[in-house]
Amino acid sequence: MGPSVWSIIVILLIVVLLFGTKKLRNVGGDLGSALKGFKKALSDDDTDTDKKEADKSDADFESVELKSDNDKTVKPSETKTTTKE
Repeated sequence: MGPSVWSIIVILLIVVLLFGTKKLRNVGGDLGSALKGFKKALSDDDTDTDKKEADKSDADFESVELKSDNDKTVKPSETKTTTKE
């Protein structure tokens, strides 16, 4: 069987008496900030990975677009000169 509710309460009372509420509050705050930092690092890593993958796919299409734009440029010898009279 598992521990009963009363045994858990007694254990918590002993822990509070040994360490004090201030020290337990500090430990809880430190644990919370550590979890926030961990979650932030995971989300930053995911966005960095997505950004790198997007950059790779964009680079391939960009080179094709630049090549097609260069084909459309008009050379100076192809321009018509008109004079106003």
